[in-house]
Amino acid sequence: MRNLLTALALAAVAATAVAQEAQTELPRVRLSAGMHQIDAQVAESPDQRATGLMYRKQMPQHEGMLFVFEQAGVQCFWMKNTVLPLTAAFIADDGEIVNLADMKPQTTDSHCSTRPVRFVLEMNQGWFAKKGIKAGTRLTGEPFRR
Repeated sequence: MRNLLTALALAAVAATAVAQEAQTELPRVRLSAGMHQIDAQVAESPDQRATGLMYRKQMPQHEGMLFVFEQAGVQCFWMKNTVLPLTAAFIADDGEIVNLADMKPQTTDSHCSTRPVRFVLEMNQGWFAKKGIKAGTRLTGEPFRR
């Protein structure tokens, strides 16, 4: 019985360790915001979207994560288990940024799109502001072509 309990405890610890790893091997897509290039990892599946950038300790300035949803809807994000300060750009099908939201690490505050969208791009906080990118700016790239 004690061996069984020990094995179960070790299995739980191993499962927790796997769940707390950053996603780094997702497919990538090139996006553009005018002359600014973005190398974005693509989170398409429910599991990929749920993990997002959790547990990531750093991210190069030109990189981000593009969340792709099957249908447009009001998308809401939070920062539980995310240690990087991020900005979320909520993006319409045609690539137009609908709204931006700065998000504080390790919080469960909800940050939502102001209208239904299928895409959300997370970048290091301050990236959009430094580049002069705001609501109404149109991003280009494969996901936004129809």
